[in-house]
Amino acid sequence: MRTDLLTLTQWMSPAFPLGSFAYSHGLETAISEGKVSNARGLQDWLHVILTRGSGWTDALLLCAARDGENPVALARALAGSKERLEETEAQGAAFAATLRAMGHDIEDAPLPVALGVASRSLELESDLIAGVYLQSFTSNLVSCSVRFVPLGQKEGQNVLAALAPAIQATAERAATASFDDLGSGAFFSDISSMKHESQTARVFRT
Repeated sequence: MRTDLLTLTQWMSPAFPLGSFAYSHGLETAISEGKVSNARGLQDWLHVILTRGSGWTDALLLCAARDGENPVALARALAGSKERLEETEAQGAAFAATLRAMGHDIEDAPLPVALGVASRSLELESDLIAGVYLQSFTSNLVSCSVRFVPLGQKEGQNVLAALAPAIQATAERAATASFDDLGSGAFFSDISSMKHESQTARVFRT
């Protein structure tokens, strides 16, 4: 079990070649428009994504895939914008390609689905796997904001620590949920992702 936990943290480490650093999940637009301009605003923005947006839906899709479902088409349908679809598919393809190079038999899929399938071999609880995934997802967005708002490193880490209860609660909820519980209400995040598609000057891919 301890080896499996190390495996999971390796997969979700910034060193694992997913290219996550290139994606802001619409945050670049939100920051450019002044919707996120400080640590408090970032924390509120990410809390909504985690509990009512793509963080929540991704966690549920991950757990469903781990339990033997194949929600690839559903994951694609739930992507709220062209760039959101690109983000989850490109990272999922990079994840699967790296695992194949390491000897695993896994097909390309949106990232939470690919992770859910890969994690079937791990003797870990689904809520723990979903929690580590959400921690990695949130950490990447905090890192984007530290660079682009900009925020200090300490401010960024305080935001991430403050979101730990939301990460844990979302992971636990996803582990026992069904597809009937799917739904998203992070409208500003979705709209920012859509606007980013036509944003002229940009640093991030999404």
